[in-house]
Amino acid sequence: MSSIFSHHGLQASQYTIFFFLSICLAFFNVEAKVHHLKWEIKYEFKSPDCFKKLAITINGLTPGPTVTATQGDTLVIDVTNSLLTENVAIHWHGIRQIGTPWSDGTEGVTQCPVQPGETFTYRFVVDRAGTYMYHAHYGMQRSAGLNGLIRVLVPEGTVEPFEYDDERHLLLNDWWHKSTYEQAAGLSSPTFDWVGEPQSLLINGRGKYSCSLAGAMDSCNEVNSECLPESLTVVQGKTYRFRIASVASLSAFNLEIEGHSMTIVEADGHYVDPVVVKNLNIYSGETYSVIVKADQDNSRNYWVALNVVSRKPNTPTGTAILNYYPNHPLKSPPTVAPVGALWNDTAYRVNQSKSIVSHPNYIEAPPRTTDRTIILLNTQNKINGHMKWAINNVSFTLPTTPYLIAMKNKLHHVFSQKPAPETYDYVNYDIHTVLSNPNTSSSNSIYKLEFGSTVDIILQNANTLSPNNSETHPWHLHGHDFWVLGFGENKFDPKVDPKNYNLVNPIQRNTVPLHPYGWTALRFRANNPGVWAFHCHIEAHFFMGMGVVFEAGVEKVGNLPKSIRGCGESK
Repeated sequence: MSSIFSHHGLQASQYTIFFFLSICLAFFNVEAKVHHLKWEIKYEFKSPDCFKKLAITINGLTPGPTVTATQGDTLVIDVTNSLLTENVAIHWHGIRQIGTPWSDGTEGVTQCPVQPGETFTYRFVVDRAGTYMYHAHYGMQRSAGLNGLIRVLVPEGTVEPFEYDDERHLLLNDWWHKSTYEQAAGLSSPTFDWVGEPQSLLINGRGKYSCSLAGAMDSCNEVNSECLPESLTVVQGKTYRFRIASVASLSAFNLEIEGHSMTIVEADGHYVDPVVVKNLNIYSGETYSVIVKADQDNSRNYWVALNVVSRKPNTPTGTAILNYYPNHPLKSPPTVAPVGALWNDTAYRVNQSKSIVSHPNYIEAPPRTTDRTIILLNTQNKINGHMKWAINNVSFTLPTTPYLIAMKNKLHHVFSQKPAPETYDYVNYDIHTVLSNPNTSSSNSIYKLEFGSTVDIILQNANTLSPNNSETHPWHLHGHDFWVLGFGENKFDPKVDPKNYNLVNPIQRNTVPLHPYGWTALRFRANNPGVWAFHCHIEAHFFMGMGVVFEAGVEKVGNLPKSIRGCGESK
């Protein structure tokens, strides 16, 4: 531990939490290791769905390499930016960064971006076992292919509340043929050019686009080995853990393994009271582990099918192959790929969200009461004719000097000191109609939380600027897990609805869906010193202002490493 403190120049006396965490982890994992990885980020031509386009790669790969470590291990990742004309930052999604807030990888919040030609080192402890992910957190680079899976294993000798013979993983993504430059330009244009529905859905970076739609045929090749379907080999009679993560930029997914049920056992690193499902709804930023028994006829293969829900699909089903040994891995199943659940069956998706609660043997009950309630109304708005998203009628913008640097160095003038709005006029606001006045303003003000306090967040959905339309928004909190206290239809009533919260066995997560015309209630302890983003995990929505930032205990953060500086007033 002393090497970690000296590496970052931490003030150990200010890092009680980090110290006790390290001691606890030492009990769990006496043989804690340091994994040193070297990554080069650059553009390369790739054909993940048979259509050739520039993708952002890590050491030539998209998705990037799967990171595997054991709880308590330290990851040291040297990231070299070879993109030539773009900055970069990488967020370690689901890793709480206790004691290392500057390694959260959130440009404008916890660090300056890594400039072309520079190398930046992320160093942090993976403090809890589970399934996580990493992805770009600069502009809209996640949708260009900069993402991957993180597996954090339990220490040797630890028994998990489920058994399996082997594991497989599914990294789910949606894919566009337009570059992120074109997408961002369209979103920023006064005429507003939406990114549209994805051309393909990718499973472990592989999909299939019909080249007959491609126009210039030299850019598309359906026999390219890069777009052969992913094949997951199983042996009849064995039981498998499937680690599943969605790095989607837009789509909510419905996943089905033809002929097989899935038992949900883990969500965002927390054990679930097992739930058996035929279809798994998974939203951008969420991770799951499901148990699958290879108990079907082994004379054939089966489809793994990925379909879009909550938006009217205009993208073909994404497919992979569940390969029963000894069939050929790429032998097509004799059936048509499943089309999944109805895309607009909101009640079905809400009920599945409600069914996910903590495993009886791993319940960490939330505080019974809260110190502060913040209600966040999600709306579509306009600023000077430009389409935006807003929270409580404020569209979020990032400052040029990251909040963590600004607050630690008392550069209060670099972002708005006006308190961010705690609520909205929930008595009179009609969430079912289009705003009569959609105009809003932008701000980079933040929510300052009392360190150690318990905070309730109510996410409230509403109509967009299109009649009879409310969209699903997966919200992700950096630096913390929260308890999911409940989901509700229509408008949240602060006097009535809290009486129905689940305070007995709520699941803890870092990402949760806000369903159409509904509300989602969360509770967390603001006990991780730093500055943390909380935002819609849809790339275009966060780009258009759908997010907020929380600060708690920043004075307890040790000396910041010089490597996170270099932008705005931190040069």
